[in-house]
Amino acid sequence: TPKAYRSCFVPHDIAAPIKGARSGPLAGLNAVVKDMYDIAGERTGCGSPEWLATHAPATRNCPPVQKILDAGATITGKTVCDEFFYSVSGANAHYGTPVNARAPGRLPGGSSAGSAAACGAGLCDFALGSDTGGSVRVPASFNGIYGLRPTHERIEHAGVADMAPTFDVPGWFAATPGVFRKVGPVLLDSHAVAAKIERVVVLEDAFAQAEEPVADLLRTVLEFMSDDLPEMVHGRIAPEGFDPWREAFRIVQAYETWQSFGEFVIAQKPKIGPGVRERIEFAATVTKSQADAALDVQLKAREHIRQIAVPGTIL
Repeated sequence: TPKAYRSCFVPHDIAAPIKGARSGPLAGLNAVVKDMYDIAGERTGCGSPEWLATHAPATRNCPPVQKILDAGATITGKTVCDEFFYSVSGANAHYGTPVNARAPGRLPGGSSAGSAAACGAGLCDFALGSDTGGSVRVPASFNGIYGLRPTHERIEHAGVADMAPTFDVPGWFAATPGVFRKVGPVLLDSHAVAAKIERVVVLEDAFAQAEEPVADLLRTVLEFMSDDLPEMVHGRIAPEGFDPWREAFRIVQAYETWQSFGEFVIAQKPKIGPGVRERIEFAATVTKSQADAALDVQLKAREHIRQIAVPGTIL
């Protein structure tokens, strides 16, 4: 519908489609871009009208934008995101909430809300988003599309706005697996590790985080897939439960988000929408020593996970 169409895009949208190369792996495909990726000649808004008003247009395309254009894609719009990317609801107090065409009346999820909603509504073939704490995974699930949080640093991100760089990762969406797969080799660097799947570990502590109907559905899916996978073993991933990891993430994210946006917030006193405002206020209180302690927890967690998630293993 026209409403669904308009709701996905920022008021400062590009004036006309930006055409990519005539040929390439993405030739003939249309893409939309979260309003955090620099596009030459356009201003990047980060979900905030005040940020938009106080920043100059980008002088060049950021690497992910340049890569999809070089691969033949046409960019057709800039999409709405949560303010400063600091939410996973998809409701922006300034620009409204993108319409979830796959689940009318429900939230689209954020912070890559407009990109995911545009994909779910068939307004593009694929879309660029980003994921710090779920901002690709959440809206992908809410809109019934494909979305991936790639390995940290696998996609070049100069010119993609920072939030919390320890966790920030550019990502992408598509409504179909064929298109989704085509975009990967264009965006990802060449550091792939080719490994045959030899081990599948079903994480019982992760399943315990899901509500029963979801866990049951996922177990059924695993049964369907079992013929194509090695024999599954059962295990756990978080030795002391997930709470210490979750809290470490929350503290590091808050501290780094304040490093990214705090100076602007103090100088400009922007009118920040509900939900995000409270998170920004909390972020202002986190000290470097708290962040360092949380970072230590995060680094130990990463080391532990990497010892289990060796190439050839699926968790």
